[in-house]
Amino acid sequence: MEHPGAGGTHRIGPYTLLGRQSTVGGSEVFAARTDDGLLVTVTVVGPGLAADPGFRDRFRTDVEAARTLSGPFLAPVLDADADAPVPWLATGFTAGLPLRRAVDRHGPLPGPALRVLADGLARALAVLHAAGRVHGGLGPDSVLLTMDGPRVTALGLTGPTGGPAPSPTDDMFDLGSTVLYAASGGEPDTDALPGSLRDVIGGCLYPDPPDRPTAEQLVEYLRRQDLPAPAGCWLPPAVTADMAAATAALGSASAGAGGRGTGLRPPPVAADAGVSRRKLLIGLAGGAAVLGGTAAALAFTGDPSPTPGGRAGGPGPTARPAPPPGVRSPASSASPSPTDGPEALVLTGPDAVKAWSRVGKHAPTCLEASGTVVMVVTDTATSFLDAATGKSRFPGLNTVNEHGTTSFDHPTAYADGVFYLLCDTPDQSGLLAAFDAASGKAKWATRMAEVESGRGKPTAMYRSTYVAVAGNTVYVCGTISLLDGSFSTKSPTTGYIRAFSAATGKGLWRVKGTDINNVLVPPTGSRLLATSAVPARKPGRVQMIDAGRRGARGWKVSVPYGGFYFTTGWPLTCYAAGLFLFAGGDGDTLFAVDAATGSEKWHQRFESRSGDQVRIGAPFAGLDGATVYVPVGSDLAALATADGTPRWVARLDGASETGGSNMFNASLRISGKSAQCSADTVFATDSAKTLWAIDAATGRARWRYSDPGQPDVGFLWTVGGDRVFVASHLTMTAIAAHAR
Repeated sequence: MEHPGAGGTHRIGPYTLLGRQSTVGGSEVFAARTDDGLLVTVTVVGPGLAADPGFRDRFRTDVEAARTLSGPFLAPVLDADADAPVPWLATGFTAGLPLRRAVDRHGPLPGPALRVLADGLARALAVLHAAGRVHGGLGPDSVLLTMDGPRVTALGLTGPTGGPAPSPTDDMFDLGSTVLYAASGGEPDTDALPGSLRDVIGGCLYPDPPDRPTAEQLVEYLRRQDLPAPAGCWLPPAVTADMAAATAALGSASAGAGGRGTGLRPPPVAADAGVSRRKLLIGLAGGAAVLGGTAAALAFTGDPSPTPGGRAGGPGPTARPAPPPGVRSPASSASPSPTDGPEALVLTGPDAVKAWSRVGKHAPTCLEASGTVVMVVTDTATSFLDAATGKSRFPGLNTVNEHGTTSFDHPTAYADGVFYLLCDTPDQSGLLAAFDAASGKAKWATRMAEVESGRGKPTAMYRSTYVAVAGNTVYVCGTISLLDGSFSTKSPTTGYIRAFSAATGKGLWRVKGTDINNVLVPPTGSRLLATSAVPARKPGRVQMIDAGRRGARGWKVSVPYGGFYFTTGWPLTCYAAGLFLFAGGDGDTLFAVDAATGSEKWHQRFESRSGDQVRIGAPFAGLDGATVYVPVGSDLAALATADGTPRWVARLDGASETGGSNMFNASLRISGKSAQCSADTVFATDSAKTLWAIDAATGRARWRYSDPGQPDVGFLWTVGGDRVFVASHLTMTAIAAHAR
């Protein structure tokens, strides 16, 4: 909370200003204290608005009307002065955070909280509209999140000063935009909304005002859904903790101002609010939210038959998923998973015992390992360490990668005794290099940096994001940017695949197009999987790329919910035992299709008993391909690759580093390298900055490794043989898979 600057007034009307809370439409909102020590909220009208010729008359009328209105989601008007040199408005004080601040600091709100937000805003607007009034400026800055629900503020202080007056349908559009902002946390994406809100909030955003629902209709729509209310506090713990801190600071400011005290206490924060009960993930564009509900837990449905006339994730929690259009289902497709699935096992285990730890001179940017050697890349050199001891094994090389491994880039790979790296040297940039793991010497290097221009066409820049190996071929995938000065979020990404000989580095073939975006290269075989998606809820596509035919397109499957495939970089799909696996339906269903034909073998739908929509994370497979693992928020489910039968579910408990529910990072669908496997162990990181080693056969934790001093972005790590290697700042650590 900011206090008024030295150049500004510390008092307005009969109120002492304590601290600035937010800015709404050019007006500043302060917490304030009366001379009797009571807390209020005072909005000081901005000079631009106050100078408008018609503002004061309209403000006076709106204030008088607002005095007669009451409702649990409206901030009550206590006092105002439209004729003061600086007009102001005083409303009752409620401990809370502006919606914009809460989302900016803590990310999108979870599904149940979004329903509370939508319902509260609709009820507030219903009161206004019934009285013949409109708000005219509903938005993230004029909505306050409190322990009891949202509060609509800034009545009469926003809206246009010229042009046509706002209407109730304008308020409904603003309501839809506000809820969408809370769901997506930035770039508007209706796919970020839970299924229970997607249609009605989308209706609020219809371009034609008469097509938008009224506030009363929205309230009735939510009432008829009869979904369970959030258990405990409706807000995530991180938001309530921030709220408590802000309120405590305000209490200190009030006491320091010489007031007699108000008895104000920070809002209570329930120990289990939103922590143990929010178990499942809703994937968001630019963020993630966790579902709530007292009975939230994974439930499976494996019926392969589609809902008549419906689609995946259709009406009601018992609806069965329809295969994505284009998937050719066999005559019989069995998925004998039980309705409720196995009982979840809460992960708990001893701290890991380090095999060795070494401190270097430069922080690693990339890691890759075999069973005997660890390749460590920094922004100054590439070195090779003995996997058993951590000591230097070969002389260092002058190849570097400054950007390193990120959520979207994975510039290293290992296969058949050779390390591969996208790198630079002092003399050249944009190289693909191969290093012999037995000697540490470079086998070959191929120049990758490319710029295409000429003949009147815009210059095209090739960006490499991902390297992978299958058999005798190395693949580099990335994106192409046109340097023509134009950009639109509605334009699809143009991606590419380049194939090189693993023996010589010689280029073999390349393909590009808007249908190539997120690419999966299986460790064996000649079939790749490319996904594509465009914004604005257009369907994505899963498509086989036939490497045996120099990148020719093969079978295609439309994915109605394809939003997260718009992400480039490490693939968000999976290969196991001759099957490609990917999320479909509304993002709640895992589909397994034959890699050669695209025919569906089975599908498995994930549900939340709270009735809300679930969206799974990036699946990954064990080394033998017999098991596929699916992260879903705080849960990690192991399924038999052959038929999708659930084998076990491991569950995280407690809070993340920011105070929300602890979740598997793989469930956020931002990087496939947040979960990896050895022969008999699953390794996965979580949002509490912990690395877990999980027994692949039972789902029980072997050990956990935490590093409180790790970077804010988390540590780098990789698996080689039966060890996991972790880089945190300058420190490299090795842990055996069965360490105790």
